[in-house]
Amino acid sequence: MNSNRTATTALRIESPGHAAFAAIMIALGIIGLVQGDFTPTWSGVPKSFPAREALAYLCAVVSLLAGIGVLWRRSAVVASRVLLFYLLLWLLLFKVSRIFIDPPSVITWWACADTAVMAAATWVLYAWFGIDRDGSRVGFAAGESGLRVARVLYGLALIPFGVAHFTYLKETVVLVPGWLPWHVAWAYFTGGAFIAAGVAIVVGVVARLAATLSAVEMGLFTLLVWVPIVAAEPNTYQWSEFVDSCALTAGAWLVADSYRGMPWLGARRR
Repeated sequence: MNSNRTATTALRIESPGHAAFAAIMIALGIIGLVQGDFTPTWSGVPKSFPAREALAYLCAVVSLLAGIGVLWRRSAVVASRVLLFYLLLWLLLFKVSRIFIDPPSVITWWACADTAVMAAATWVLYAWFGIDRDGSRVGFAAGESGLRVARVLYGLALIPFGVAHFTYLKETVVLVPGWLPWHVAWAYFTGGAFIAAGVAIVVGVVARLAATLSAVEMGLFTLLVWVPIVAAEPNTYQWSEFVDSCALTAGAWLVADSYRGMPWLGARRR
């Protein structure tokens, strides 16, 4: 009986989004180890990069251990800190650096946004875990200040997602489920929704509602678009996009959870 109680208290699950995010990180780690290659979250490494395969396995191990670590009280702070550092470093080295090579490329900005969502979600965990029991911070940018940074990073990441819907309108329209009418209108609407949500989160107006709806939009995109596609005729690219969409949905869900207790409408607390 005591051992069961100890095991229960050893777990630290802050929200459903936390559990989903941890699960997807564990899944990414397992997939990476099985395939011996980079999962979508860790994309962007040039083929000519030295020790590329070893780096892919390192990413898989980091994903797996961090996903497990953020579920346990004793390891949550360290696991979230390591994962956040790793994601931010990856964002700078393999994503942001490409913007300087090809600034107009929407794909480059999309890739940055992809990693930024995962980094923002991890920062939420770090902000939660970086507060000691007495209310003091145990790390840089923890607590409420860390949450503000995480939310702004997430909001900024949503904007390239929305822009890509307009820039790649033809490709987006093809992905709209056939049973829905007005495919072009849906492509415009979903793109505009991402941009509006991103701006709302950055400026802090109706931020909780915007974050929640953006997570719902990503979840619906995963269910209505990628699930039928991989069920019908799966290939490597489609599975990769499906896994990436699941990861982004989990990250968005976690960021939305960070607004709990805040009003759905109105400006955020300062």
